[in-house]
Amino acid sequence: MTEVATITENVAVTTEALAHLGEGLIAYVKPVRSEDVPGLFPQAPNIAPGLQLFALHAADGTPIMLTDSREAAIANAWSQELQAVSVH
Repeated sequence: MTEVATITENVAVTTEALAHLGEGLIAYVKPVRSEDVPGLFPQAPNIAPGLQLFALHAADGTPIMLTDSREAAIANAWSQELQAVSVH
């Protein structure tokens, strides 16, 4: 049997390094209410209140797209070669 040694160190991660973590590789899908859309997507047209939508964001939080289905958000991430993760 092979023994694997694990070495852990307390390494400080800067805020800037954390902000760039996953950049260009990861996007996240977040459920949003239509009432929250103007704050996330100021350029979006008016949307009726009370709708459940899904926003796709880059790893740094930059909004990429807004859709009415989680599957469409994930498909868009894949089309941009991004790994989609869900945020609740």
